[in-house]
Amino acid sequence: MRLVERLKFRFTKNYDAVPNVIAAAPGRVEFIGNHTDYNNGPVIGAAIDRYVFVALRRIEESVFRFSTGNSSYVAVEDPTQKLKGKGSWINYPLGVYASLIRRGLEPSGGFELAVDSDVPMGAGLSSSAALELAVCQALCTVYGLGLSRQEMALASREAENEFVGMPCGILDQGVSAMGTSGSLVYIDCRDMLFSTIPLGKNYSIWIFNTHKKHSLVESMYSERHKECSQAVDGLNGVGLRIQYLADISPANFQSAKSRLLGTLSNRAEHIVSEIERVNRVKHLLEGGRVSEVGQLLFESHASSRDLFENSVEELDCLVEILKSLPNVIGARLTGGGFGGAVMALTEDAFSSDYAESVASAYRGRFGQPPEVIQCRLSDGVRIVEYID
Repeated sequence: MRLVERLKFRFTKNYDAVPNVIAAAPGRVEFIGNHTDYNNGPVIGAAIDRYVFVALRRIEESVFRFSTGNSSYVAVEDPTQKLKGKGSWINYPLGVYASLIRRGLEPSGGFELAVDSDVPMGAGLSSSAALELAVCQALCTVYGLGLSRQEMALASREAENEFVGMPCGILDQGVSAMGTSGSLVYIDCRDMLFSTIPLGKNYSIWIFNTHKKHSLVESMYSERHKECSQAVDGLNGVGLRIQYLADISPANFQSAKSRLLGTLSNRAEHIVSEIERVNRVKHLLEGGRVSEVGQLLFESHASSRDLFENSVEELDCLVEILKSLPNVIGARLTGGGFGGAVMALTEDAFSSDYAESVASAYRGRFGQPPEVIQCRLSDGVRIVEYID
């Protein structure tokens, strides 16, 4: 808990006071289900042992103060106004605050907030959702708002969709909220149902973070979201009656896809086939047939690469290296894509020496090694300390 002690020290240094509460929320790995969540399909993810920590103190002044790392605080007087530029990260906690007001929080005075984290930025591990959930838990505690973890996930997603302006699905917030140690999280995004699937003790998840992030990643994510909506409109134009791509079966899609333009057909085919893969993976995991999941993970990556076009050369290279190694069950890009990281599901015999060989081969091609993280599956959002 060195990071917690560092956060408390920085909070006291910035605000000359101690926080009322410290909350933590984990980053997440998208196990499988690339861009299926906002298409109303299922997705499987895992909360990991990397966290965003938030220290918060409620104050009587009508001012909101935010700090992160070693920086001095930024004061905001109007919490309804979005910030631009360097301080735009503050929009995530502001958006959560606005979402909670809609859910019964009665605003009075303001608060002071500090953030620290060991979730790698830009790795597709959703540090933003972890920040939202940690802020949400801290605010719910100091304001006495008794939301369930699922309700906090929905409030945090609303913050990102409506305040920040990122049209993400529920995967990131749902997994960060609902994670359980040793288990994956399955989300039925149609009915917002959450369940867990034990992974088993003989398997590990490794992350290989390229530190490459496309400069237009947010606009490209939004473009894929738009293309999926256009594909729905195109399919409805030929007589189907669907609201989301999850509403069409693979067989019906194959009959209708020739009516779509090439790009939209590819985007839709990825989503429809990925939903099928998620359901097959769930079935295999529940039956303890973990080794059979690997081929579906590799197929997921190929579909993201070829049909959804949200992979990059660095991610493709990592997947090919991993595919050639023993004790690797499967690998794929994780998260929104356009850079970020690759996830590998391995047997426990896959050691740090194997991971280093992956990093070395990657460095030989691109000049810089990827960051390597072995993950443990973690519990979701929680209170670390509470001082009344």
